[in-house]
Amino acid sequence: MSRPTTSTVEVSVRHILSDRTTGFLTRTRRITWRDSLYRVRRPASGKQSVELTCPVCDASLLAEVRTEARTRRTSAVLLVLAALSVVVFFVAFVYAVHEGGRTLPEGQSLSVLFPVSILSIFVTFAAAPTLFLRGRHYNGVTMLDAPKPRRMHGIKPVRD
Repeated sequence: MSRPTTSTVEVSVRHILSDRTTGFLTRTRRITWRDSLYRVRRPASGKQSVELTCPVCDASLLAEVRTEARTRRTSAVLLVLAALSVVVFFVAFVYAVHEGGRTLPEGQSLSVLFPVSILSIFVTFAAAPTLFLRGRHYNGVTMLDAPKPRRMHGIKPVRD
């Protein structure tokens, strides 16, 4: 009887060395960090907590790892939501241009859907790229909340 093979995922533990913001009118943020690569084994089912150690400060970080199937499903859902956001953006934009360009008789106002379409243009303008990037870079490993001394850390996916 063969055992189901579990895959692995590469993540990097990012230790933030400094986070400086300078400037008065235009702000410049300068972050310096050091990454350490880890290969984390995915669980056969469900989710599993793993402990990663930062080699710079020896802090213990907890991360949650999900199965490969769940990771693929979540990534696909995020990409589908991004595509739907793009469709809603263009439909709302076309509707806003159509309704906004119409001349109305005196005393008549625009449809109630006009402000809704304007609002949806702004929301989907921000949501579509955000969902797309999150879907492309989602690897199923998330850092669990750390106490204050360990907050200068992050877990980032390693790009192939």
